[in-house]
This record gives sequence, C-alpha cells and structure tokens, in this order.
Amino acid sequence: MGGGPVNDGPVSGRPDAATDVESLLRAEAPQVLGALVRRFGRFDTAEDAVQEALLAAIRTWPAHGVPEDPRSWLIRIGYRRMVDLLRSERARHRRERDAGRAELAMGETDRREGPPRETDDSLTLLLLCCHPALSPTSQVALTLRAVGGLTTAEIAHAHGTSEATMGTRISRAKQQLTRAGARFTAPTAADLPARMKAVMRVLYLIFNEGYAASAGDELARLDLTAEAIRLTRTLAATMPHDAEVTGLLALMLLTESRRAARTGEDGRLLPLDAQDRTRWNRSLIQEGTELIDGVWSRGETGPYQLQAAIAALHAAAAPERTDWPQIAMLYLWLERLTPTAPVRLSRVVAVARAFGAARGLALLDDLNRRHGLDRAPLTRQRERAVRAHLVQMTGDSAAAALLYREAAALTGNQVERRYLLDEADQLI
Repeated sequence: MGGGPVNDGPVSGRPDAATDVESLLRAEAPQVLGALVRRFGRFDTAEDAVQEALLAAIRTWPAHGVPEDPRSWLIRIGYRRMVDLLRSERARHRRERDAGRAELAMGETDRREGPPRETDDSLTLLLLCCHPALSPTSQVALTLRAVGGLTTAEIAHAHGTSEATMGTRISRAKQQLTRAGARFTAPTAADLPARMKAVMRVLYLIFNEGYAASAGDELARLDLTAEAIRLTRTLAATMPHDAEVTGLLALMLLTESRRAARTGEDGRLLPLDAQDRTRWNRSLIQEGTELIDGVWSRGETGPYQLQAAIAALHAAAAPERTDWPQIAMLYLWLERLTPTAPVRLSRVVAVARAFGAARGLALLDDLNRRHGLDRAPLTRQRERAVRAHLVQMTGDSAAAALLYREAAALTGNQVERRYLLDEADQLI
C-alpha cells in the first residue's frame, strides 16, 4: 500500500463453487473458533479442532452441498473433534486438570454450541490473539492464522522466515496463551492500547497480502482485502475517536478504490499511471478522503494516517498533475516513523518522480549502502523492480530490461512476473 506505480497490479477472480466454499469457510472460521474457545477455554486445542472441521467441510461440501446453517455444522464437527482431542490428552495423562474441565463441560445439561447467529466473534478473537503475554511477532502471526485465514507459508513470507519456523512459532504462541490463562473476554483499559496497536498491524498485513499476494497465479486475493476492510470498519465503529484506526480504514478504502482498474482487458497488470481512472471507485475515494480529512488535524499523526494521505493525493489528481514533491515529503515523514524497506523503496520512487531519475537512483544507492535493500531476501526483488523503473526513466533500455528480468526471476507471483517480463520485452 502506498508503494508507488511498480507494484500496482491486477486482480482476477475465480467465480466458481470451490471459491464460494473457500470464502464462506474463511468468514465462518473465526466464529467457530470463538464458540469453541468460549465453551472450553482452550485456544490451542480449539484452533486445531477448527482446522479439522474446515477440512471436513472442504471434503464434503463441494460434493454434497453447503448445509443450511454452515456455522452450526462447523461448530458441531469442531465440538466433536475438540472432545476427541481433550480425551486423547486425558488418556495420555497430560493436562489432567484441563481435560477434567472439558469433561464437566460435556456433562452440562445446557450444551449450547455457541453464541447467537448474529454474534460476531472476530474482533474479540483479534484482541485475544494480541494478548500481552505474546511477543509482537507472535501476536501478528497467530492472528493472521486464526482470524485472517492466511496459511502458514503466507505468514512466513510476510515475516521473512521459513514455513517450518513459522509453524513452530504459531504452535508455541497457542501454548503460551494456554499457560497464561488467557480467556475469551474483552481486554482491560490498561492493556487495550498496546493490543490495539498489534491488531491494527495485523489488519494492515491481511490487507497487504490480499492486495498483492506473495505467491500464486493471482496478484490479489479479494477475500482477504474484503475481510480486512470488514474488520477495520468494525474496529473503527467501536473506537470512533482513534485517529489511527480511522486512518487505517481510509488507507484501505482509498487503495481498494483502484481495484477494478488494475488490469487491462487482457488481464495484464497496469501500473498506476496507465490505469483508466474513470474505473476507480469514486464512492470509496470519497469515503476514504472524508475519513482522513476528518482526523488529519486532531493531533499526533501516525503511519496509517500518512499512508492514507498519500493515497488521497493519488486519488485527487490526474497522473500528470500528481503532487510528487508533497508525496516524497510524506514518505520521508513516514520513513522516520516506520523505517521499513517498503517505505524506503516507495520514497525512492516518489523522489524520482518529483526530482528526476538521477536523484532517485542516488537515494537508492545510499539506502542500499546503509540498509542492504539489494541484499536482503525479502527486499531484493522489489529493489530490482524499482531500480529497473528508474533506469528505464534515464533512457537506458538495455540495462532496464536486464533488471526487469532479474526482478521477474525473484517473484513468486505469476501475474507480477508476467508484467515484469513484458516490460523487459517491450524495451528490447
């Protein structure tokens, strides 16, 4: 988000039955998990039981149809699996106290399967995953897994580590929640601010993964962007005076407004300058702009508000009239608050557009010397793509084509690879 013209790519849907089931399961999984955690008080085992229920649905629903009440079906299967898991623990003489508590729950006459249908457990589950007993990295990883529905591989990519390492980290985080006695209740006023910061970071990462998927045949995953926006709307409604929450929602809406224009008729990626802006969603732009305008002068400005302000500048002007000097200044401000590789590379693009390719390349060389953007596995691909774009601006087509091909070889996303190779071919 806010990453300049290099990464603004296509979206393509898969309107089939398998996709419908996948979207439904992604929406229902947090509710099922919340119901089991509320009932048994065991997050770690409940998450495993939910995964078993989801697998059962994937195996049976496409062939036999989706049940009339899919949530109740999933809760029922998850409940049975939860009982089996806890009984297995008891049989192995582990965690006898927890197993006994589960047996008491099974013996109650009131065997409710979960909250009323209209109850949405997603936000409470988000806050539970951001429990202060966990490290910030574990908070983000566990929430992406339990609420966002990302795979372990996708979460590992976002954190720059291996799938095996991330799987171990998530498993330990669930066990740590159990040891800490974390309960499925709202946080206290004292620990809410810290957990809210982690929640916003999680929602940001979910949207980012949806907007530009780390791997696969599609550049975007609309289910993830829609879920991130839905959860952020809920968060903003419960905390209307939090300027950063509002800024995060504005950023998502302004970014999502470009979705329909990110591909041409042939399905190929279109960079920002080449997009048909009449296809941008003016309703989302208006809503996002009003949100950021409403909080901009409230007080301390955070990174989400800054990114939303950048997105609003793109939305407000024609390509040839974009205020690149102001965008470059906002990225400098953002880099001071959030000194990450994506922000630094986006500032390079903005500086090049505002002051020329030579200035952008000089800044990129300086950032490489100080931060190794061209050497780190997670940033090397984007660095190559940005450098290719800037070298192309200088008129050196041969060198730019070589750089585009290097960037294409480093990406796991097939749509982005196609775009980069097309750019190289056109230059040659």
